[in-house]
Amino acid sequence: METRMFTVGNFLTNCYVVGCEKTGEVIIVDPGFETDLESQEVFRFIDANFSTVKLILNTHGHPDHTCGNGMAKERFPAPILVHEYDAYMLGNSSKILPAFFGFRSSSPAANGMLHDGDLIKIGASTLKIAHTPGHSRGSVSLVGDKEVFTGDTLFAGSIGRTDFPESSEADIRNSLKRLADLPRDCIVYPGHGPKTTIGRESDTNPFLQNL
Repeated sequence: METRMFTVGNFLTNCYVVGCEKTGEVIIVDPGFETDLESQEVFRFIDANFSTVKLILNTHGHPDHTCGNGMAKERFPAPILVHEYDAYMLGNSSKILPAFFGFRSSSPAANGMLHDGDLIKIGASTLKIAHTPGHSRGSVSLVGDKEVFTGDTLFAGSIGRTDFPESSEADIRNSLKRLADLPRDCIVYPGHGPKTTIGRESDTNPFLQNL
C-alpha cells in the first residue's frame, strides 16, 4: 500500500492519498484543500499513479478536513464517507460552521456512513475503521497492518483539542488507550503535523504517558 501526504489549507491539514499499486485503486483521506493549486497537485499525483478513486473518506466532519470533498467528488465520482455521528456537519444544511471558520467551500452530503469495525478494501490491502471519538463525536482512525491514520485524535507529541462542541476528554482518553495498544512500530499518519509511530508516542507523548 502506497501512502502520499499533502499538507493543504489554512489549517495545514494532512490530506492522504492511499492506494494499491497493483490494482490502481486509491482512496482520498481528508481532502482539506480549497484552492485549485492545491487540489490539482493531489489530482495530478493520482492521475499519474492510479486508475480508480474508490472513496473520499473523512476522519471526522470538521471543515478543515472536509472542505475539499466537493472538488474531489467533481473530479472523481467517488462516494464520500464519514462516521454517522459527524454526518450532520456535511451537506447543504451545514454551511454555517465552515463559514464561521472562514472556509470558502463546504462539503456535499455524505453518500455513506462509517461504523466501528467497517473494512475499507484498497486493492490487496485493508483498512479497518476504529471509532475514536473525543475530538469530535464521530472521529475515526483507519487501522492498517503497519499504519494508522488518526485524524485529529493523535498527533506527534500531542492530541486533538477537546474544547469543541461534542468533544470529550473522557472519550479521547479511551480512544488513545485503544491506539496505544497497536504495535509499537505502527506508523501514525495524523491529521496535522509530521508522521510518527505508536512506540515513539507511547514513550514521549505526555497525553499517552498519563493515561
